[in-house]
Amino acid sequence: TDVIQQNIILRMLQEPDHSHGCAHGSCYPATGDLLVGREKNLKASSTCGMRRKEPYCIVSHLQDDKKCFDCDSRRPYDPVYNTINHRIENVITTFKPHRKKSWWQSENGKAAVFIQLDLEAEFHFTHLIMTFKTFRPAAMLIERSADFGRTWQIYRYFAHDCANAFPGVSQGPLRNINDVICESRYSDIEPSTEGEVIYRVLEPAIRIEDPYSPNIQNQLKITNLRVNFTKLHTLGDNLLDPRPEIKEKYYYAIYELVVRGNCFCYGHASKCAPIDGIRDDIEGMVHGRCVCNHNTKGLNCEQCDDFYNDLPWRPAEGRNTNACQKCNCNGHSNSCHFDMAVYAATGKISGGVCDDCQHNTMGRNCEMCKPFYYKDPSKDIRDPRVCIACDCDPDGSLNGGLCDSHTSPSLSMVGGQCRCKANVEGLRCDKCKNGFFGLSAENPQGCQPCRCDPRGTVSGSSQCDPVSGDCFCKRLVTGRSCDQCLPEHWALSHDLNGCRGCECDIGGALDNHCSMESGQCRCRSHMTGRQCTQVESGYFFMALDHFLYEAEFAKMEQGCTLEIREYQPERPATWTGIGFARVPEGGTLEFLISNIPYSMEYDLLIRYESQMPRDWEEVHITVIRPGPIPTSSPCGNTIPDDDRLTVSLVAGARFMVPPQPVCLERGVTYTLRFEFTRYQDANFILNGAANAVLLVDSVTLMPRHSSMEMFNMGDPASNSRTQTYERYRCHDGAKSVARPLMSDICAKLITSMSAIINDGALPCNCDPQGSISSLCDVRGGHCHCRPYVIGRRCDQCAPGTYGFGPSGCIACGCSLQGSVSRLCDKFTGHCQCHTGAFGQRCDRCQAGHWGFPSCRPCQCNGHADQCDQRSGVCINCRDNTGGDKCERCANGYYGNPILGLASGGQCRPCPCPDGPNSGRHFAASCYQDNRNRQIICNCNQGYTGARCEECAPGYYGNPSEPGGRCQPCQCNNNIDMSDLEACDRQTGECRKCLYNTEGPNCGICKSGYFGDASRRNCRKCTCNYLGTDRNQCMEREDCVCQRITGQCQCLPNVIGLTCDHCAPNHWNLASGRGCEPCGCDPNNSVTSSCNEFTGQCQCRDGFGGKTCTDCQENYWGDPRTQCRVCDCDWRGIETSQCNRVTGHCVCQQGVSGVRCDQCARGFSGQFPNCQPCHQCFGDWDRIVQVWFHANVSTICGCIGVLYKHSLHKLVFLPGPCRAYQGFSRAAQIGETTDTLNRLEGDLTIVQDSNSEAGKELSVLEREAKELNLTSEQLHHQLDILKNSNFLGAYDSIRSSYNKSRDAERRANESTTTRPSTVSQSADTRRRTERLIAAKKDDFNRKNAANKRALTDLNTKAQGLDMKNSAGDELTVCGAPGDAPCGESPCGGAGCRDDDGNRHCGGLNCNGAVAVAGNALEMDFVILDALLSFMQVAEAKTKAEEAKGKAQAALDKATATKNKVERSNNDLRDLIKQIRDFLTQEGADPDSIEEVANHVLELSIPASPLQIRELADEIKERVRSLSNVDAILKQTQDDVRKAEQLLLDAKRARHRAEGVKTTAETVKKALVDAKTVQTSAEKAIARAKADIGETETKLLILKTQTLQTKPSRCVSLCTCVCAHILPHEKCTVKPLSCLDAQILDGQLTDKYNEVQQRVNNKAKAVQDAKKKAESLRDEAKELLQDAQNKLQRLAELEKNYEENQRKLEGKARQLDGLEDKMKAILNDINKQIQIYNTCQ
Repeated sequence: TDVIQQNIILRMLQEPDHSHGCAHGSCYPATGDLLVGREKNLKASSTCGMRRKEPYCIVSHLQDDKKCFDCDSRRPYDPVYNTINHRIENVITTFKPHRKKSWWQSENGKAAVFIQLDLEAEFHFTHLIMTFKTFRPAAMLIERSADFGRTWQIYRYFAHDCANAFPGVSQGPLRNINDVICESRYSDIEPSTEGEVIYRVLEPAIRIEDPYSPNIQNQLKITNLRVNFTKLHTLGDNLLDPRPEIKEKYYYAIYELVVRGNCFCYGHASKCAPIDGIRDDIEGMVHGRCVCNHNTKGLNCEQCDDFYNDLPWRPAEGRNTNACQKCNCNGHSNSCHFDMAVYAATGKISGGVCDDCQHNTMGRNCEMCKPFYYKDPSKDIRDPRVCIACDCDPDGSLNGGLCDSHTSPSLSMVGGQCRCKANVEGLRCDKCKNGFFGLSAENPQGCQPCRCDPRGTVSGSSQCDPVSGDCFCKRLVTGRSCDQCLPEHWALSHDLNGCRGCECDIGGALDNHCSMESGQCRCRSHMTGRQCTQVESGYFFMALDHFLYEAEFAKMEQGCTLEIREYQPERPATWTGIGFARVPEGGTLEFLISNIPYSMEYDLLIRYESQMPRDWEEVHITVIRPGPIPTSSPCGNTIPDDDRLTVSLVAGARFMVPPQPVCLERGVTYTLRFEFTRYQDANFILNGAANAVLLVDSVTLMPRHSSMEMFNMGDPASNSRTQTYERYRCHDGAKSVARPLMSDICAKLITSMSAIINDGALPCNCDPQGSISSLCDVRGGHCHCRPYVIGRRCDQCAPGTYGFGPSGCIACGCSLQGSVSRLCDKFTGHCQCHTGAFGQRCDRCQAGHWGFPSCRPCQCNGHADQCDQRSGVCINCRDNTGGDKCERCANGYYGNPILGLASGGQCRPCPCPDGPNSGRHFAASCYQDNRNRQIICNCNQGYTGARCEECAPGYYGNPSEPGGRCQPCQCNNNIDMSDLEACDRQTGECRKCLYNTEGPNCGICKSGYFGDASRRNCRKCTCNYLGTDRNQCMEREDCVCQRITGQCQCLPNVIGLTCDHCAPNHWNLASGRGCEPCGCDPNNSVTSSCNEFTGQCQCRDGFGGKTCTDCQENYWGDPRTQCRVCDCDWRGIETSQCNRVTGHCVCQQGVSGVRCDQCARGFSGQFPNCQPCHQCFGDWDRIVQVWFHANVSTICGCIGVLYKHSLHKLVFLPGPCRAYQGFSRAAQIGETTDTLNRLEGDLTIVQDSNSEAGKELSVLEREAKELNLTSEQLHHQLDILKNSNFLGAYDSIRSSYNKSRDAERRANESTTTRPSTVSQSADTRRRTERLIAAKKDDFNRKNAANKRALTDLNTKAQGLDMKNSAGDELTVCGAPGDAPCGESPCGGAGCRDDDGNRHCGGLNCNGAVAVAGNALEMDFVILDALLSFMQVAEAKTKAEEAKGKAQAALDKATATKNKVERSNNDLRDLIKQIRDFLTQEGADPDSIEEVANHVLELSIPASPLQIRELADEIKERVRSLSNVDAILKQTQDDVRKAEQLLLDAKRARHRAEGVKTTAETVKKALVDAKTVQTSAEKAIARAKADIGETETKLLILKTQTLQTKPSRCVSLCTCVCAHILPHEKCTVKPLSCLDAQILDGQLTDKYNEVQQRVNNKAKAVQDAKKKAESLRDEAKELLQDAQNKLQRLAELEKNYEENQRKLEGKARQLDGLEDKMKAILNDINKQIQIYNTCQ
């Protein structure tokens, strides 16, 4: 009854109406038992007999004989053979006779048991019914899950005692549907069998307002249902008796379990279909997928179907279907979606919004045109062509070309009208307004205003070219905005011409170009000023006599001597240098000239002083050159007579300039020889010519201005400079030593000359010791010298001075009484003394006297022989005395040495403890106390005691021993010097080291500290524990480091002083095991480094993973080749990541294809709206498969041949065969799909190969560009090599001449030869003219006839009578007007065709319309003929032009091919020369001389004018040709490559030679190191042997010393002597035992010293060995580098050969193009013939 009541409530809520079905209202599927068909989805946590047969008993059988039974659930239940199975599936209702004989039963005594049902989809659960075989549970609860078991919610609790079983749970009453309470009525112990438990989700007592509310729907929805039994009902005996058999009667057992529910579809479906994978042949099974109506879709019909979203989805209610409505998209879209905001805005009338509007439409209903389109007012909105594209220039119109979308007078809108930007005009907004230019899309104003500089434009106008923006400039102004001056001009202004000239200095500037803003010229080195007329600070321009050569430093022969003249500071000098060369008659002087800076002609200036009354009549001057002068050099025109000059020197003059200059070249060393052969007349001299002498001061080379280009260019400026230079006699001002003040005009010209000759200004180079400052006189460069310093640089002492230094020079100061002259040695200052004078200045007495010039004997108390010359102080007192007169004892002595005193006596040594020369004297001085006569010592530092016999604290030693002394303890200042125990006073060993130091000398830092112990800066080691070797750390903060540098011992790949970071390209310092390599993929990562903490490499786009070895997310492919983006349709994929290997996408259920863009088999519809086929598809598919395999072979066997022969006869085959044919086609479709999938995979592979090929092609293109650049560089280098010598220049000129002749020949052939291109063009043109003249009259006649026919037809048409409709229609259309439109073939008035167009006339109709149409068509034909004729003429002309161009291109291609072949041959020769150059040392001098003579014999244009004329002729010939430069430029690539190869080869050879030299040096160093190492090893071996022998002997001596009595010390010492000095005679006197001990100590010291030296030698040898190994490794690296360079050279040669093959391929392509061009010419000729014969 409860179940019936529940069903009635649900039917009332849903209000079904089955009388009219789904078409007229809501409809609902039937409710059933959800357990039916889901045996496998039902499970129990405990079942008896699952592992073994188990006994159980029944309480209700107490009176029966058999009370206990067995349970064995290991085998399935069978009503006959296996009735003791009690699995959970037995509870499903079957309505069979054995219904009460099968049940589910749990294990005995187990209280916590649950039963769970897992559904495959969401269902609506209504109620639950359980019938128990045993007692009902004492406590249980029912819970459900709506998310497939992830979360659970409790429906209700059931318990006999709710308070104890479920404390805190309400016991009712139930007020809301979703209240959770505990109920007791189904938990009593009675009945003992067939007791029921019923649970209803929707209680009938509670009124439900809205059965479709989310709360109700959520309460009904389940995916999993679970019943938890928590407590058994017992009789209490189990509490008293713990035996197992007591529990055998307590368990859970259920006869039947019913779970009622249905597939809920919101009233939009009357039946449900099985979900994929669920059988549909089980009777009574409730399925979970709704078969939706009312334009809905979804598992529960919870959505509107596609394109039915105009209203919101609602459940069906009663007779109201609430069906989804179709969207209105005006035919421009096939999909839409619902928008609640739109629905509300339309008053809940329509909420559909169209998706992806087509035909350039947009809007909610696709009712508007998209931007950049406008609505055609003549077309309906549903017309696909209703929207027309805007015709606006996107650059000049607003919003990128957006026009008015429609016509609206109220909004001032005109459909299609463009809206121009501010500075744009025109219908299309495609023109700039006046005063603007440069229409651009980026400019928001459209055009930019003309930016004309008013200073540079004519009349200050702002107008410019509207396209380019170029302004109209003044004469000397240029630039787009007239804001720049022409080259060699500056200072843009409002002047008439706009700019003024740069006027750069001819010498100080590199050229006449200057900065437009500042006018600054480009100056030579160290020149400054706007016009480069000034020099920088510390620089100067030379005077004309700058190149001065002193005669006193020349080579003197034939009696020439040096005469030094002392400077007089108060009088100006009339000579230069230190003096003169005194030249007798017949004397010679030779000057060495090696500092010529500029090749030109120089005037010789000879400065002299004549000592004779008459002139020197004959002086021969000879220029001695190092060799013959090459004719190509600047002095090539010099003949031998030009180098021999003869002059005479006037007696009253001081200088002389020969009239003839000498030509000298830069970088060449010359010798000027002067032979003073004859004085004027020896008879006028008393003693003949023997006394004739001449004082020669210097020789100067003065640049001759007429040989410089700035004076001889021939232009007005150079002529003006020459006139100014000569008018102001600028040349004469530099001849005299005492020169006059130079004028500014001459100074300017000489500055320019100096800048040209020296390529800029000259540095002052003032001597820092001899000059006052580093600045010098700008004109001439004379520095400001210190006193007594002379020379331009102030770098020498004047005569009569010495001691050049920071204070200048010192006057000799030679005594006038004691010296021969006032001159002294310039270094020592010693004067030349007369006899009897002594001292540097000849102003002293002899030894033993003082007081020059009145000398007296020295007074020294007999203790000295000499005294000071001026003061008489005694020097070198003897007898241990001191004082000015040796009147006191020296330091270390005491007494009174004065002569004549009674108490006087000798000076005695101080006993501290012994005298000064005893070796044991440790006092600075001493004195005798007058009271007690005791000697008091003043001890030296480090000594103490009454006699200084002990060492002071901080010192050690044994001063009591002979030779003993106190030394400072060597503790590196790390002890307390006042502490007696700080160091051992005998050995000096440090005992109390301070400041964290240790060691015998406190010289090293303690363990765990580092620094310089000698500076007291030992600091604690600070090592990073993670990066430091654990063996070096006792604790985390206590590690050991290198004691000097503080370097911690790092783990592998860890660096840093404190081991605190990873080495480059490593990471993971935190591991504590060292850093790991990054391992970044070199091709896929940006850099080889990674994040030091995470190890993540920086990947390039498209790659991912920690080391960039994988593809990026949502990419696929092989990372070694290329990663691609996953190309998946987002609407059909399960995840955005595709298969990383194949790129296949992961599809959703029902979707297939590589891109997941098509419906799968078993699904229908248009993707992405794939719907499962009807459930009959699966049934039919299985049935047909079974039937097909069973019957097709027998039924179709007889007609298979018929099927093969004729497919169209398939309709006559039996039904099964037709099905077989369908299946064959399905199989073919499947095979085709597989083939397509394979092809797609192959296509992917091909794409990968294509990508690889693209990469290789890019690499080849880059290599080709590099080779082109290499060839260009080689060609440039080749030109330099050619032009750097005479032969190369000749070859270049000859090659250019041959090219010019060849170009001239080809140009002449094109005009003179027959037939030529020009002649053929002329013939074709004449034939065309004749054809036009012949056809002209005929054409004119036909045209006139056609015009007359048109006129007649027009007249007839105007005269037609329109009143007679039928007749008119007959006349006009060709058919009577009373005939229906459907029957009349010629149409008529008001008739329209199928497309809606008017229908009048037609084929075989004789009406006016047909006649007019024919006439119009004829007119069009005539016009077409006319146009065709004109096109024929134009085409003919173009054909002739094309033919001419083709012939020219053919000629050029042929010439290019020949030139390429010649270039290849030249390139091969060049590479052979490169190889020869790299393998041989060079040609011998004889061969060079032979080649040079051959070159000199060649005849070429000698003058610059002839060469220039030849060059102009070549340029003129080349200019007459077309595209010659392009052809030549194309053929120069190989030459450039060859030049670059040559340059690379030279560089490689230079590097190889350097590597070879380094390798040889390293090899020699290795040999030397090996020799040193061998010697050191031998020395170590010998030292070790000596040490062992010495240790043995010392052991023997030590043993004998202990055993021998003191009386045997003599023999012991004798033995020691014999052992130590085996090669000397041992003469040992008797010694005491103390002496023996002393000797033993000395031996020990010597042994320690020897051992220390051996250790030092061993360490030095080890260091040498390490250095040698380092040098060897370096040599290996250098050798490897050299091999790599040679390999690179071989690769370059290989690349050249590859390029040569490519060039040959290009040549073959040119041949193919030539054939194609000929074919094209033939086709053009054929077309011409066709047009010519056209009538």
